[in-house]
Formats: sequence, structure tokens, C-alpha cells
Amino acid sequence: MGLAVGDDASGVASPLRTIERRGGVHDVDRLLASCAEVEAEGLVLGLPLQLSGVEGPAARRVRQLGERVAARFSGVVCYWDERFTTAEAERLLITADVSRQRRRQVIDHVAAALILQGFLGSRGPTASSPTVEPPAAADLRSGR
Repeated sequence: MGLAVGDDASGVASPLRTIERRGGVHDVDRLLASCAEVEAEGLVLGLPLQLSGVEGPAARRVRQLGERVAARFSGVVCYWDERFTTAEAERLLITADVSRQRRRQVIDHVAAALILQGFLGSRGPTASSPTVEPPAAADLRSGR
């Protein structure tokens, strides 16, 4: 599960980390711990819609996770269409000359930043031009 951070004021989303999904309470606990760590006021979950835009089984699982998190989280929980974000993240990482092995390690949290960026960009004008702020290419290649 990829995580990213961002804020409405700057309109910038940045990849944070990837946490291993195990399902159930573990995923909720890890997600809530990460929200507490960064003092998140809201949470945007990527909604894996089918190409037609219909919610299938994967989207229903994300909504279930969102409901579990919302029951224990004081902030707002929102959903954002995540179609094509992994492919877009892959293109960004290839352009940054990130090795195939390293891409596998960071693809999910780079995709999370793209999801969050889409959400932030949809909320109207911000103080600065909204962009995804990827980690430096050298950091991605080296594992920092």
C-alpha cells in the first residue's frame, strides 16, 4: 500500500513509503499509525475503478478499508480514481532512470503521490502550481 503526503496550501504531493498489506486490522492499524506520524488531517484512498468506471471487487475492498479507518480516524476519508496511476508512475521512474528492481520497491508510493496530487489539484487554485514532487532520481536509485 503506497503512502504519500501533501497539503492544500502548497498543492504538492510527495511519496512517503510503502507498507505491506496483510489485510484486516493490520492494514487499518498501519495506516492509522502513518496518519498519526505525519499528523494527517485527512486521508485519500485510491479507488481502483474498472476501465468502464464501474466499481468492482477491488474498489469494494478499498471502500471497506476506508470505512474501518474512518471509524477510528478523526479526519475526513475520501476516495480518488486511481486508474492508470501505476502506469504513469512507471513512466516517471523510467524517465528518472530508476532501475527495474528499485522501481518495484517504490512504484506504489510514487503512484500514491499521483493519486493525492490528482485529489489536491481538483480542489481548486492553490498558492502555487500543484505538482508531484518526486524524490530526487539519485535517491530513488540508491534506495534513500
